[in-house]
Amino acid sequence: MTTLWPELVTTAAAETTAVLDKGAGLDWRRPAGDLDWQCRATLDHIALGVVGYAGLLIAQPTDRYITLFASIDQAAPIAHCLEAIRISGSILASAVREASPEVRSWHPYGHSDGPGFAAMGVLEMTVHARDIALGLGFDWSPSDEMSAPVVERLFPDAPAGFRPAETLLWCTGRTELPGLSRRRNWQWNGAVR
Repeated sequence: MTTLWPELVTTAAAETTAVLDKGAGLDWRRPAGDLDWQCRATLDHIALGVVGYAGLLIAQPTDRYITLFASIDQAAPIAHCLEAIRISGSILASAVREASPEVRSWHPYGHSDGPGFAAMGVLEMTVHARDIALGLGFDWSPSDEMSAPVVERLFPDAPAGFRPAETLLWCTGRTELPGLSRRRNWQWNGAVR
């Protein structure tokens, strides 16, 4: 089955926004899960990263990150700040849709293509949404349908035999799996295969 990457990105953005909206009235100064960042800083990281992936696809640098940095209004209420996820997701989905299959761009974890950057964006949104949700006091995980193509595209060495969402969380150092301890050092492989 072929993954429709632009649609997966916009779906991830919508789901991430919906789940985080449940905690919009809570204290976002709390740590986001096990991260060193607060929930609010993690939200900024999501928006910056996802817009950055779109920028990389558009600018196509071969040896560096792009010079555009997106940010969220620090004075805006969280409920309004959450629109940054939908906006950045839409920008990335559009860039992925418009990128030809031959497009390659620099990333420190491997020069990548449209599907690779889409997978990175989905990972950023869903895994960090889980971090924020845990920091705010509720449990949420990305769906298996959302996780499976990301694991397949970015983690070619992922262990088999587990649900895709569990595998994604293990690959990103968020949890352990039966017989596999939690990863302390990890990175994805964005290279085109």
